Amino acid sequence: MIKSLTRILLILTLAATACHQKGNVTLQDFTLELYKPQYASGFEIIGAEGRESSILRIHNPWQGAEDITTNLFIARNGEPTPEGFDGQVIDGNIERVICMSSSHVAMFDAIEEVERVVGVSGKYFISNEYVCANDSVLDVGYDSEANYELIVALDPDIVLLYGIMGASSIENKLRELQIPYAYIGEYLEEAPLGKTEWMVAIGEIVGQREKSEEIFQQIPVRYTLLKEAAAAATSAKPKVMINTPYADSWVMASTSSYVARLIADAGGDYIYRKNTSNSSMPIDLEEAAQLSANADVWINVGSLTSLSDMRRQFPKFADTPCVVKGEVYNCDKRSEPGRGNDYWESGIVNPDIVLRDLIKIFHPELIDEEFVYYRQLK
Repeated sequence: MIKSLTRILLILTLAATACHQKGNVTLQDFTLELYKPQYASGFEIIGAEGRESSILRIHNPWQGAEDITTNLFIARNGEPTPEGFDGQVIDGNIERVICMSSSHVAMFDAIEEVERVVGVSGKYFISNEYVCANDSVLDVGYDSEANYELIVALDPDIVLLYGIMGASSIENKLRELQIPYAYIGEYLEEAPLGKTEWMVAIGEIVGQREKSEEIFQQIPVRYTLLKEAAAAATSAKPKVMINTPYADSWVMASTSSYVARLIADAGGDYIYRKNTSNSSMPIDLEEAAQLSANADVWINVGSLTSLSDMRRQFPKFADTPCVVKGEVYNCDKRSEPGRGNDYWESGIVNPDIVLRDLIKIFHPELIDEEFVYYRQLK
C-alpha cells in the first residue's frame, strides 16, 4: 500500500511540475515515432524530441472496436505527463506486473523479464515454469471472480488486460483503485508474426524496448526461411481440416485467420474457403463431415488425445481418410495435468517453431527436428 501511495504522489508531482521542470510539454509534442510495428496493427510507440518518456498507443483493443485508442504514458527521468493527455500513467521503472492472459506471461519470458510477474489470471492454465514453480506468483481470478483485495495486496505497478467483445470487466474497478492498466491485444492479430511483435510493447512498458526489439527481429528471419522452404516443396499441398465440434457446432476459421495463415505458410491448403470474413464461422456437422471426407490432414482437434477418442466421441467421422490413415494431429504436446497448453502460451512468441511443426506434418521430408507443440494421434 505504501508503494501505491508513492506511485500516486509521483503522478501528482509529475503533473504539478509540468510548468517548471524541463519546460511545458503537450500531447502535440509527441510525434516522434519510436517504434512502428512491421507485422502488428494494434499498437505503436511514440515519443517527443528531447524526452525519455514515451506513449504506448493501443488501437481497437477488443473485437468489434472501431476507432478506439487507449494510451499509456510511460514517465521516465522525472518527466511530467504531457498537457492534454488522457490515459493511464506509469513510472518507467516498473517492477510488479499482473498478467490477465497467459500469452502476456510468455512475452515476459521471451524478453527475459518474467520475474516481474507477480500475479496471473488462472494459474492452473499457465505453463510457464517460473510462474508454476513460484508460490509468490498468485492467482487473482478473472472477470466477475477477480479478487480485488489480492490485487491491491500484490501492489502491482500495472495490470495487463485484454478485452473480448468490449472493455475488460475489471477496468472500472482498477480505475477506482487507482491501479494503472493497459490492454495487450495480440490475440486480435491475424498475422503470426504480428502476435509475436507485441513483445516489443511489453518491452517498452518495462523499459526494455531495445532488448525486446533485438529478440523479436531474429524471429521473422527464421520464420521466412521456413516459409520459403515450404513454398519450394515438391510434394503436393495437403488439404487441411481443423477443429472438432463444440456444443453441437463446428467453428471454422476465416481464410485470413492466424491458423489459416500458418497452414498456408507451412505449405498446406486450408479446406474451408467459404469464410472470407474477419471472424470464425460455425458450420453444421453435415458440412463438417463433407469437409473431413476430402481432407488429407486434420489438425487442432481440441481435447482429443487419441484416435480411439476420436472414434468414440465422433463415430460419424471414424471412417474419414484422415482417421483411417492416422493423419490426425493435435497441438497439445506441451500440455500437462494441472497446467495450461503451452501452444497457446509460448507458441505465440515462437511462431517459427509452430510453423516448423506444421511443415513437418504437411511436408515431412523437409524437417528432421522433433515436434515441439504438435503430436500425431495414435
